Amino acid sequence: LTCGSRTDLPRHQTLSALIGWSYGLCTAPERLLWQRASVFSGGLDLEAAETVCAGDGIAREDILELVIGLVDKSVLLREEHSGTVRYRLLETIRQYGHERLTASGDQPRVQRRHRDHYRDLTARAEHEWFGPAQIAWFDRLRTEHPNLRTALEYSLGTPGESSAGLRMASDLLFYWIAADLLNEGRRWLEKLLDTGTDTGDSAPAARAAALCVHARLAVLQGDLAAARPMLRESRALARDQPVVLAQCEYVTGLAALIRSDLHGAVAVLEDALTRHRALSHEKGVANSSMYLATAYSLLGRSEEAIALFDECLRLCESRQDHWFRSYALSVYGIEIWRRGDLKRATELEQRAIRLKQPFDDRLGMALCVEVLAWIAADEGDPERAARLLGAFREIRRAVGGPPYAYLAGYREQYATAIRDRLTATRFDALFQEGAGLSPAETTAYALREAEAETAPGAPAGRALSPLTRRETEVARLVAKGMSNKEIAAALVVAQRTAEGHVERILRKLGFSSRAQIAAWVAELNEEAPGSEPGGAQGRR
Repeated sequence: LTCGSRTDLPRHQTLSALIGWSYGLCTAPERLLWQRASVFSGGLDLEAAETVCAGDGIAREDILELVIGLVDKSVLLREEHSGTVRYRLLETIRQYGHERLTASGDQPRVQRRHRDHYRDLTARAEHEWFGPAQIAWFDRLRTEHPNLRTALEYSLGTPGESSAGLRMASDLLFYWIAADLLNEGRRWLEKLLDTGTDTGDSAPAARAAALCVHARLAVLQGDLAAARPMLRESRALARDQPVVLAQCEYVTGLAALIRSDLHGAVAVLEDALTRHRALSHEKGVANSSMYLATAYSLLGRSEEAIALFDECLRLCESRQDHWFRSYALSVYGIEIWRRGDLKRATELEQRAIRLKQPFDDRLGMALCVEVLAWIAADEGDPERAARLLGAFREIRRAVGGPPYAYLAGYREQYATAIRDRLTATRFDALFQEGAGLSPAETTAYALREAEAETAPGAPAGRALSPLTRRETEVARLVAKGMSNKEIAAALVVAQRTAEGHVERILRKLGFSSRAQIAAWVAELNEEAPGSEPGGAQGRR
């Protein structure tokens, strides 16, 4: 930053001097906005700029004009993420602004406003998670992840702020799970709980909720020993917090289910469900009912299980939820499989997988893949079952811990049965094939999208297509001129999933542009008049 050619103009001799020259060209309000925007990590949107940067020299209604001015001066970079406009400072530009902010003495106030903004954002996300905005909130939190970390670091490192940090980390419960960030969530909670320096009236309440959330993440990783003392302390602190007490019962019941104490799980989960219903806490009702139904199913109380699964799904569907519904469908599929309806069980597991795709939910995906392996074995297809077992092993290793240990009996029974139907060499080869699949390939295989199904009389172009059915569907949407964002919305998947499909299509077909994909689709349509790739004829 401070070394350069002495023959250049003074403002070009060092990068620091060049940035300082640009800083001097800005108006006073633009310089203030530059300074204050430096507290953000990974970018900011207009709402964040208005909330954090306005005041004391910047009117809120002037923020947009000032942002445009800084974009015009190349101080802020304008970008699009998931359909929203965001702004970013290059790191050297951000550092310069942060130095000026620190020198002004305003850094602590702006940093606190930044933390407060993201504390409020996470509270809104938690409140609206069980509803139609769920996927949008997940995408937004993932985009804001660097800022969430910065806000949590402020709460951790600033005396008297740990309670606010605990509330943030607790409100991010479903984000930690959905984004496969169980370890990170536990680390933040552990650090903030260990700080424990707050003495305000809200500190015990925040601690009680955080302990319950921490215990829940631990249980999901199979760390039951760590969860027990946390639940004890949470209950002791939460005497006047009925929601936290109900959540503690749910986590206790889930832990009992995981260690295969089915009767104990039923007793506690029934209490948790009753508590959540009395509180009209719908997320808690959905959670408690799906795992109580699972315990009923494993105990052979099939009719009670089905009635509760159906009730849970009706609740999830009424709220246009994806996340809870995907889990309810996956455990419902186990009950239907146990009843011998292999076709419907497969449909339920595959519906669950499709709902999980926008979240890239590997924890939930592990369950679906394993159950589909058992179904394949019962259908007389041990080769498919072996591949799925390999894929399951890889997901489990990536997620950490033994997920769904209450199914250990089926796991051991079917692993042995599948091995016995194949030679050891063949089983190992198929198992390794499954373990070597990428997450996207595992999904395609589980959904049978990776298996060529050419009907008699199907057009030659379709028969020779190297694309899976989902990739063919994406190619058709590309041919319609749709962007990756529009494709993701049409298929209800994450934008990065749509981007991955397009990249694989280009690679498989040896193309370099979307226009070539469109021409390829047009050729297929000419070979099969009246039909489209991936349509009824291709799936017959």
